[in-house]
Amino acid sequence: MFTAFSTALSALNATSTAIDVVGNNLANLNTTGYKESVVSFQDLVSQSLGTGLGETQVGFGTARPLTTRQFTQGALPASSGLYDAGIQGDGFFVVRDTATDATLYTRAGDFQIDKEGNLLTSTGQRVEGWTIANGVMNTDGAVSDIQVPVGQLRQPIATTSFSLSANLNASAVSGVTTGDTKDSFSTPIQVIDSLGNPLVLTATFTKDPATPLQWTYQITVPGDATTAGVAGTPTPLLATPGVITFDSSGTMVSPVASAGDIPVAVTGLKDNASDMNINFNMFAADGSPTITQFSQPSTTSAISQNGVPAAQLIRVGLGDGGQVLAQYSNGTQQVVAQLAMAAIRNPGSLIAVGQNNYEASAETAQAAVGVANTGGRGQITGGVLESSTVDIAKEFTNLIVFQRAYQANGKVITASDQISQTTIALIS
Repeated sequence: MFTAFSTALSALNATSTAIDVVGNNLANLNTTGYKESVVSFQDLVSQSLGTGLGETQVGFGTARPLTTRQFTQGALPASSGLYDAGIQGDGFFVVRDTATDATLYTRAGDFQIDKEGNLLTSTGQRVEGWTIANGVMNTDGAVSDIQVPVGQLRQPIATTSFSLSANLNASAVSGVTTGDTKDSFSTPIQVIDSLGNPLVLTATFTKDPATPLQWTYQITVPGDATTAGVAGTPTPLLATPGVITFDSSGTMVSPVASAGDIPVAVTGLKDNASDMNINFNMFAADGSPTITQFSQPSTTSAISQNGVPAAQLIRVGLGDGGQVLAQYSNGTQQVVAQLAMAAIRNPGSLIAVGQNNYEASAETAQAAVGVANTGGRGQITGGVLESSTVDIAKEFTNLIVFQRAYQANGKVITASDQISQTTIALIS
């Protein structure tokens, strides 16, 4: 009978712990990336009464309950932060505590940038990943603190190749210089020199009067753009005009893709930029020609070149897949960093260390760090934040159940006390 005191007391202690867990869950109802904890009760070894083989067994109460973190997926509502991101699926962001140099893991993606350009969590830990260096980002290497450009001017990239898609009128008549059947067609192509200045090249195609299926072409630059040129007179860049030949179906048969690109050299620029060596590409990625000859007016449908003018950094933000994107004043975007993600086989073994972070315990499997959406890692979505997984209705229900359990075991102690008092009264 007197074991009822200790039995009920163990239940009071266990239930009190369970209520503490519920209180903590409710306190983190709005904590970004928070994962609810659940309580598991377990009984203590029983004692056998009498001489039989366990016909009468009386337990010694309940042990301290186990708490388990439930890493279920939280909702991903949209947010307004440029550096906000959420994980859809398994995995964690990798962060570094600068005070202890410890590697931590988190699901909270409410990041920020400090004055030095370091990407930080909301509580100051450094976010880990890969940062572009010398135009290259190696996601197979070791992770390090992510640092993004702050107020930088993007240096220009000189044009090294250009291509165009065009049709040359099969109905063009040699000697006709006006109207839809004129025998010459020109299109401007803007390229960028090493100083970031634009330079307009002109590609001129002229129908060969002797061969209906053949056109010649020349690339020119304004005469006042180079030191050797004459203002008002275009300077040819090809020593001899190139030749394009079509078959009876209007498909270009010469030059062929295997011959390579046509080199175009621009030397002696007046703005003191470096000499330009540009490749003129007439073929698509699949090897098909981009210039045709059909009975339609000569026209250009697309022009592309790989030069980039100098530009001022406007903003930096997080995109899908964990890419850190820098947007520049010329409308271009560049991936400047990549967030790392860690896949952990048994996340329930992680230890919560506060500030939305977890650290590995002795039982935690080694984290597999890589890029999002690979190796079992989830996807990173920019412009969202993962909500807490706490269900307020469920927690209130559990609170009522644990409260009633606490009251019930309190009654056991009261009843046991009354019985003990009665027993003592019998002796006296």
